[in-house]
Amino acid sequence: MKINFLTLFPEMFQGIMKSSIWKQARDKGAAEYAVTNFRTYSDNKHNKVDDYPYGGGAGMVLCAQPLVDAVEDVTDGDARVVMLCPQGAPFSQKKAEELAKEDSLVLVCGHYEGYDERVRSVVTDEISIGDYVLTGGELPAMIVADSVIRLLPGVLGNESSAQEESFTDGLLEHPHYTRPANFRGMDVPEVLLSGNHAYIEEWRRKESLRRTWERRPDLLEGRALGKDEQEWLREFEEEGSE
Repeated sequence: MKINFLTLFPEMFQGIMKSSIWKQARDKGAAEYAVTNFRTYSDNKHNKVDDYPYGGGAGMVLCAQPLVDAVEDVTDGDARVVMLCPQGAPFSQKKAEELAKEDSLVLVCGHYEGYDERVRSVVTDEISIGDYVLTGGELPAMIVADSVIRLLPGVLGNESSAQEESFTDGLLEHPHYTRPANFRGMDVPEVLLSGNHAYIEEWRRKESLRRTWERRPDLLEGRALGKDEQEWLREFEEEGSE
């Protein structure tokens, strides 16, 4: 996959591309990165990329010309062009899995009060990472890219890792434990030491559901529950009422 970041601050991406999963993906040939400063596409003699909004108002707005020209120049074929903005659809694991199937992504990092509406003419997706305000789109772009990169074939050492993580099946992940079996009086659940893989799998499914019910009940809304899950939920509710 080729990932191109359109930004006014290309230096922000240098460190992350040389670290951790990003570096691993590049070294394995699963991903390649490019960072484009869209200021270089400005046709303004002072290389301005922003201007006052028509109709008045506070702040400045990113001009359409530099961004549209930049997108058109770096886009390969059917590349997905993702605009990071507060008006976008909330980012999710499902969206990350969808984007991970693409050959090329262009991530557009905004600034100031937002984009000239006409920039959207070259955008295929609009994504928000949450209902809060950030200085620019660089950090959201890194978050989106990171969640996508780790899903690319061959990037993770254990391919099953990505399949068992939180949100992959719509639930939070079950608790994890490692050595020692007892730490400051806190024991690892006996089932995990039993060697019975069927029991362990059932325990993990149950605890995944419990953690979701306790911490993110919104994820259970509209979910089709199996018989076991229905029984476990009744059990959790009974425990909570005691």
